[in-house]
Amino acid sequence: MLITHINFAKGYRGGERQTQLLIEELSQRGYKQKIITRDISELADNLQGLKNTQTIKIPKPYIFNISKVKNSDILHAHETKAAQFCFFANLIYKIPYIITRRVDNPIKNNFFNKAMYENSSKTVVLSNAIKKETLKISIDINTDTIPSSYSKFKTNKKTIEKIQNRFKDKFLIGHIGALDNKHKGQSYLIEAMKKVEKIYPDIHLILLGRGDDELWLKEQTKDMTNITFEGFVQNVGDYIKAFDMFVFPSLNEGLGSILFDVIQGGVPIAASNVGGIVDIIQHNKNGILFEVKNSQAIFEVIQRLYNSKDLREKLSFEAYKSIENFSCEVMTNRYINMYKSIKIEKN
Repeated sequence: MLITHINFAKGYRGGERQTQLLIEELSQRGYKQKIITRDISELADNLQGLKNTQTIKIPKPYIFNISKVKNSDILHAHETKAAQFCFFANLIYKIPYIITRRVDNPIKNNFFNKAMYENSSKTVVLSNAIKKETLKISIDINTDTIPSSYSKFKTNKKTIEKIQNRFKDKFLIGHIGALDNKHKGQSYLIEAMKKVEKIYPDIHLILLGRGDDELWLKEQTKDMTNITFEGFVQNVGDYIKAFDMFVFPSLNEGLGSILFDVIQGGVPIAASNVGGIVDIIQHNKNGILFEVKNSQAIFEVIQRLYNSKDLREKLSFEAYKSIENFSCEVMTNRYINMYKSIKIEKN
């Protein structure tokens, strides 16, 4: 079968990383694929030259290039604009489509959105939080839950040691995510680190990522010495291995797939009790959950984990025991079974 993936997202974030992992695994298994993206796309660039795949960049308005999908067996939309594109392609060419919904934001309950989701052969959700929001617009939406996978980041022992030596004698807290405070909540972590600095001078926070709020967040830390903005890095796995703990203060989160990579790296996690995070982290069992938008709660959990190596080891061990359930192979198997069932229905 020919599977056509559509992703018109700006930039390259967690959703694009998961899209790439799926496409690469399908390619290794011999599936023919097309990838349709916007005209400037890091995702498309990363997939250039992949066997059995064709990447197609198209300009706005995307609908003018809808004929690019007409020989496809299945369309797979990886974000909202792509879902809209697939809806119209289905009306014109009768090609079945699936939607992967990665965020737990409320969906506008209007006629078009209802038709778009009800008409999809499947709407894949990553978590219970996303499923709940999706079904609010219609109980007739055919959902299936397929979580994201960890990324199998490559690591280099010498590079890890270099990072550790750079922050010698520091207890390293890590955070990875776009610097987008209304989503990722980094300002609350910064407020907690102001309290940490006064009591624990050996604790240091490294923020990986870039985003629209970078300058504003840096302004909040101009008088602080315990925070480093590392920017965007390619060797994320090396940094994860160098962390002593990971803090994830998101204000909303469809799932938080980076947490799987942190778990695989053997790092204990403290995260907001919000969205799909609770599908991954069980409080006091395989991580610590704290109240959203609460810098005091973040400070207290940092203090608690800093002071207990036994707790850090217990949490990371318990989290790691289930990580194989979230491998790329498992995720891809579930999508393949879905594609096959849809193709049978079509025929």
